[in-house]
Amino acid sequence: MNWIDVGALDDIPLRGSRLVKTHVGCVALFRTAEDEVFAASDRCPHKGGPLSEGIVHGRAVTCPLHNWVFSLETGVAQGADEGSIPTYPLRVENGRLLLDGDAVGRRAAA
Repeated sequence: MNWIDVGALDDIPLRGSRLVKTHVGCVALFRTAEDEVFAASDRCPHKGGPLSEGIVHGRAVTCPLHNWVFSLETGVAQGADEGSIPTYPLRVENGRLLLDGDAVGRRAAA
């Protein structure tokens, strides 16, 4: 894995998100109320909505355009909606967020 420092954990509020621009597109970083962090594509597969502007609840995010809900753990759409978003390994080390750059690159090549 190629861990890339993408910012401080404290830069993301609880139940909030931040956007990271990469050479293969935007990745959204999400922080739950339980202080867990997840990384996923910023683009909703339904209409391309910016998931980083959605509502974080539990371990899910709701798209701001049409209320599709995605698991931040698996990327799979919840409820009656179908589809998924790519998710990426993200870890916290000494208060810094580390994103697996290799995984981001592999998703773009598929």
